[in-house]
Amino acid sequence: MLVRLFVLAIAAATPAAAPLAQPTQPKTAFDPNERICESIPVIGSRLAKRRICATRAEWEEQRRQDRQAVEQIQKQIGGPCSTTPSARNGASVVC
Repeated sequence: MLVRLFVLAIAAATPAAAPLAQPTQPKTAFDPNERICESIPVIGSRLAKRRICATRAEWEEQRRQDRQAVEQIQKQIGGPCSTTPSARNGASVVC
């Protein structure tokens, strides 16, 4: 009986949770001209970072070019002639 009374007292003293506030601004499309800055690690340094700022459209174009370069290299590797690592000679060309 005493335990029930104690639980009810704690429940009565605990404030009710407030409803979550709704965001005042609706989500809109990203502005391609918005300026975004990113910190890029400097190769060869553990601590140094370089801050690069560009518009959202410029970042997207850079990512597209990077993706395209990777795809091109991957296609070249699987082409008619490719270099494969060899334990004896270093590398060998297979055609």
